[in-house]
Order: sequence, then structure tokens, then C-alpha cells
Amino acid sequence: MGSFATPLSGLVAAQGQLQSVSNNLANIDTNGYKDENLTFGDIFSQTGSTNGAGDPLQTGAGVAVSSTVANFTEGNLNPTNISSNMAISGNGFFVTQSASGLPAYTRAGDFTTNKAGQITTPNGELLLGYPAPNGIVNTSAALQPLQVGSATSPAVASTTFGITANLDSDPTAGGTASSSVSVYDSLGSAHILSVAYTMTAPGTWTYNVSIPSADLTPAGVGATTTVGSGTLNFNSSGVLTSTEPTGGAATVLPSAGIALTIPPIPPVTNPVTLPAKFADGAASMALNWNLVTAGNPTVTQTATASATSATTTNGFASGTLSTYSVQPDGTIEGTFSSGNSLALGQVAVASFANTQGLSSTGNNNYQPTAASGAAVVGVAGTGGLGTVIGGSVEQSNVNIAAEFAKLIVAQQAYSSNAKAITTFNQVSQATLAMIQ
Repeated sequence: MGSFATPLSGLVAAQGQLQSVSNNLANIDTNGYKDENLTFGDIFSQTGSTNGAGDPLQTGAGVAVSSTVANFTEGNLNPTNISSNMAISGNGFFVTQSASGLPAYTRAGDFTTNKAGQITTPNGELLLGYPAPNGIVNTSAALQPLQVGSATSPAVASTTFGITANLDSDPTAGGTASSSVSVYDSLGSAHILSVAYTMTAPGTWTYNVSIPSADLTPAGVGATTTVGSGTLNFNSSGVLTSTEPTGGAATVLPSAGIALTIPPIPPVTNPVTLPAKFADGAASMALNWNLVTAGNPTVTQTATASATSATTTNGFASGTLSTYSVQPDGTIEGTFSSGNSLALGQVAVASFANTQGLSSTGNNNYQPTAASGAAVVGVAGTGGLGTVIGGSVEQSNVNIAAEFAKLIVAQQAYSSNAKAITTFNQVSQATLAMIQ
């Protein structure tokens, strides 16, 4: 019977290899799937006797599967242009959470979003990462499901604005010009600042910054209320050299700019007048008119028509999420209807001391074991972890040519062991026939 047991173990081993190959081929289109292969070891040999040199005479007892080896090399990255899809380029696994709250680890990044706006796997497991309250990622916080569905960006009050303009140096051109720029209060309401320029002498212009009186309460006298005024001085090359606010000292450029307070503070000579407020109840604004960018003044005086070519401000109205993208460090950056961009969270990436020790649980998921060690969770691109590629998925790394080669070898092994069993059977039958 021992003779039959040896080729029978070979049949079982070949069958296991065939099953492994067929499983690999079946998952050739499974995102994040890792090719698996069986390794074999001989069964402990039996020592019958020794030869004249004292060497043991051994007969093997067959073969057995010694391990299943997963090939964790990276598969091809397939761009999908779907915002929720992600792939890890390099070492690491995405961290997910099942409905029961248990974590799982996967390389498959074909994520989608559920009705609550959370990023999930196709099977409903939630993608975990670091939260970003007020747009600031907190990597010290506990992992939590990443939310991209109902995000809104808070209003950001403007603290600075800039105007790029030219003032016509020809006195016969009229000697006046104007610019306008939108700024935002603490509630996100937009206010139009109007700047009127008037030439008082060659190279010297006065400026007057105003806001619609209707934006304030109590409203100022007239349609607009002045919030700042002064003088701009240019050299013979038309370069702005200094500013002088009304009632203040001249400032040579480059400087911190022109400071404005909105609503304006009433003069101390009239203490009966109460300070105005924004009509919408927003807090007062301390604004800086930035007149220098990269060391160069943004307002010039040349012999060309007066014109404003650009304006900038650092404030934003409140907005709803328009779209989002995933950065290489896993940060999910949302772009809002207000034009503002804020971090919505950061994808966590996990690594293991021994990836071969991971246990596959189906649905592209792995669980740690004593052999793999516990998961070490961190930020993509640090500590040996790979980077996150947004809008892409990692394809299966199964090599179809290699699998067909293994298939042929396994088939031949199975046939050979089956032939050995047939031969043993014939020998056994012949032996029984001799007794009869």
C-alpha cells in the first residue's frame, strides 16, 4: 500500500497546483489581486539500511504542499479618471472597515461612494484615513471613514488684496482712473471695494478706496463710504516708490502695503458717532492693500491707457464641494464652488513586517496573522510606504504566459503520477496472479 501512497501524494500536489493556477487565471481581471503559487516539500524519507560506505539507503514517502506564496509585486496602474479610485505605487495596503467594525487591508483601489458620501469598496467596506477638521489634516487622530459627499467650505474673511494696474502718465488723458476688487467678510458675503485714482501732479496720484454704503449699518452719507485715502508717488521711470495715507506718514516701497479697516473707525474728534458695522452682522475687517509682488510694484505709471489687468484676494465665500482629487501623500483635496480648496482627509496606508504571513479572506482583503505581524499605519510616501495615485486602480499582477507554463507542468505531473499508480496496480495484480 505504501507504493500507492507515494504517487497518490503526487496526484494531490499536482491537483493543488492546478487549482492554484486556475484561481490565478480566474482572477486575471481582479483589481489588486496578487498571483499565488504553491511550493512543495518531500515527505520524510524512510531509512531502510546502509550501504558499504555507511551511507543511509532511503526511500522517499511522497510530496506535500509546504506553503502558498503570494507575489506582492506591483501590478500595472490603470488610469480610470474616477475621483474615488486610488492605487498604491510601492509598498502598503489601504485600510478598510467592515460593517461589524473590523479592519481589513487591501491593494484594490476601485473605491466608490455610498449614499452618505463615504468612500467605500464595492462590497461596502469603508475606507479609513485621518480626519481634516477645518481643512487641516490631523495625523495624530484615530482613523475614521473618509467623507467626500456633503462637505462644505467655511467662509474665509479677506485679509489682503492686490491690484495690478497702470495709470496713464499723460496729463492730457484725463488724469483719472479706477479699479474694483471683491473682498469677503467673516460670513462670506462679498463686498466691492472701488479705488479711484486722480493725478494731482506728474508722478503723483491720490487714491480713494470706498465701499457701498448699503453694505454698512448705519449707512454712510452718499452711495459709497470712504475706507481709505492717500497719495501714490512714482519716479521718472513710472515705478511706484512710496505711499502716503491721508493723515499718516509716507512709506517707501517695498513696504507692508496700505492698511485699511472696514467699516472705517469714526474720527476721535466726533466721539458721538458710533462705529458702523457690516449690515449682515459680520466682524470688521483689517485689510492690507498689497502693492508689491515678487519685489515689483503692482501699480505703475506709464504713457499707456489707464487700465486694471488683474485683482487678487485671499478671502472666500462659503461653498459646496464641486470635485476632489487625491494627492500622492493620500490627502483628499476638495475644490469648492467658492473656488476655495481644502483638505477633506488623508488616506491611511498600512505595512507589515512579513507580507507573506497575511491571510487572504476574499473580496481582495487580507488579515494580519502572528506570522505577518501587526499593521503599522502611516502616511503615504513616508517610512518606506508607497505613494497614492488618484484616479487609477492597480490591476492584477497575474502573468498569463507564466500561468500557462505552470499549467502544463502541473498537468504533466498529474499524468505522470497517475501512470505510476496504474503501473503499481499492474504489478500488484501480477503478484496476486503468481500466488494463485
